[in-house]
Amino acid sequence: MEQLRGDDARFLYAESGNASGTITLVHIYDPSTAPGGKVRFKHILAHIEARLHRSPVFRRKLLRVPLELDHPYWIEDERFDLEYHVRHIALPAPGDWRQFCIQASRIHARPLDMSRPLWEIHVIEGLDGLLDLPRGSFALLTKVHHAAIDLDHESELTRVLHDTSATPTPPEPPEPWFPASPPGTLGLLGRSLLRNATSPLRLARPLAALATRLLPAASSFVADALLRPESMPVTRFNAVVSPHRVFETRRFPLADFRRLRALVDGATVNEVVLAVCAGGLRRYLAHTGELPEASLSAIAPVTLRDVADGDGHGELMLMRASLGTHLADPVARLAYLHAQAEGSDAYARTVPARELTDVARHTPAATLTLAAKLLGGVAAGAGRRAPLAHCTIVNVPGPSVPLYLGGAKMTYFSAIMPIADGMGLVFAVTSYEGMLIISPTACREQLPDPAFFAQCVRDSFQEYLALLDAPAKRATRARPVRSARTKASAGGRAAPAVPAARTAATPLPAATAARRRSTARAR
Repeated sequence: MEQLRGDDARFLYAESGNASGTITLVHIYDPSTAPGGKVRFKHILAHIEARLHRSPVFRRKLLRVPLELDHPYWIEDERFDLEYHVRHIALPAPGDWRQFCIQASRIHARPLDMSRPLWEIHVIEGLDGLLDLPRGSFALLTKVHHAAIDLDHESELTRVLHDTSATPTPPEPPEPWFPASPPGTLGLLGRSLLRNATSPLRLARPLAALATRLLPAASSFVADALLRPESMPVTRFNAVVSPHRVFETRRFPLADFRRLRALVDGATVNEVVLAVCAGGLRRYLAHTGELPEASLSAIAPVTLRDVADGDGHGELMLMRASLGTHLADPVARLAYLHAQAEGSDAYARTVPARELTDVARHTPAATLTLAAKLLGGVAAGAGRRAPLAHCTIVNVPGPSVPLYLGGAKMTYFSAIMPIADGMGLVFAVTSYEGMLIISPTACREQLPDPAFFAQCVRDSFQEYLALLDAPAKRATRARPVRSARTKASAGGRAAPAVPAARTAATPLPAATAARRRSTARAR
């Protein structure tokens, strides 16, 4: 029996009816590399069963302390049922990307059963309508709660389930497993009282976390006091979220993002990613007639490796960056973001995550839930008010080498992220095999057209890419970094001689957006 750290326990306390702390990792596979060119569900089930002993996450569940007098414990699930956690479905014909995103969003939105181990794996077949994939391709959606796993050091479930070779390793014989009996209620109370007696502050921590869950207005007040933001506009993404989710994605060559750094001297890939996401957000809100004159902002968790805690983890910081969405000029927007990173812009705020609630110093993904809860700007009973940020942009570490499941090669890796009241939009940024994947997750009511939104992100990328072929224009655009705060029109300017790079105010035909396939390489 192992007790949860305070960091992880507070993500449980932050659960609500419309928002949970669940991440869904999305993997798609090409079975042509597997023996016989096919991987059957029964083989996947046997493969997972043979590796259950490699991680305690698979068989452990929560045991809460009565009255929340202490943090919960991990105990072994004496009634563990593998076939409850591993499920098998197929998309109806034609099995296209839109159908896949809808199904993945529905699976992600369903909360995990908190009385069982906090993970599920959904095997999805019938993906024959996806471009660039052979017939028989399949996907694995791995749902896991932040409290159960540390994603900053790569997903443990992804690591233990995959091989680095297309030759499947022989199945391991199942190890004998004898679950320990959980302690009774009186034993838990006695243990908690003893711990609280030896350290009275321990009692204050879970109670404070519970108060955070019950009093979001108090949480917002703490965040206000720490970040002291300037007045910010409110967008559609800063309202109370529904239980429903939408997910989309676009893939880009990572080499192109490295090339785009040349648009602004000293710019980094991370800044280019922020600029592309900002451009997509600007285009979408301009299309809906909701683009504010002031710049929108994003929360971006950043791990500082040179500031490590006692466990060797880098200290996690919450950076609030102004995205420059008020700037029509894309290069000026990138220069604006670079200036913040250089420390020359007062709009950037960087705060250690531990100073917000003294938790979540280890996982960017976990901090996302915390940021959404504390920085959403939705006060209890007070409706909408000025938010501290308008979205979150978070990196989810992906595999550094090609991975295989039963011999089938993984061709795609992304993530569906948690959202919360007041922070209804998240960009998950992943990379795999030379591709950079940007995947927005949002509330379905706030973003009813996710394919169009993703297309806005792609057109933002295309606009930047076009500028590399127009050096004369780039020279004139890159000058005015200091004018980045000046007011700009919502319409924007199209990049010269590139039909795909539309202005922010130009709507994309719905049919065109629907025809796009996220599995196709961006050009």
